[in-house]
Amino acid sequence: MARSSKSINGTDQQIMLAILRLHPNGYGISIRDELESRTKQKWSLGSIYAAVDRLEERGFLKSREGEPTAERGGRRKIYFELTGIGRATLDSSLSALDALRGYTGLGALARRFVLGGCHD
Repeated sequence: MARSSKSINGTDQQIMLAILRLHPNGYGISIRDELESRTKQKWSLGSIYAAVDRLEERGFLKSREGEPTAERGGRRKIYFELTGIGRATLDSSLSALDALRGYTGLGALARRFVLGGCHD
């Protein structure tokens, strides 16, 4: 069965959730740090950038350049945020997972992650 153009995978979900948590300061390293802190797994910047590039191409994310900084040798950070369609797609995807889980309460964990109710 072909995947819908609006469907996202688990990695995409996690990255999108991290970007929402970090808004408006989600850039490569901060996204990686958030993911590693929350998932207790290692994430490569290459895999994160590949995913955000794909998500941006699909219209789920948009990027903006920050100001050049001396500590980055004059380079700019690229910040990411979800678009309206990105938020709707993430919500739909998380809702589908909730339905598959039979409302066991596990879906609420992802929603708490987004809304900031899940603190370490």
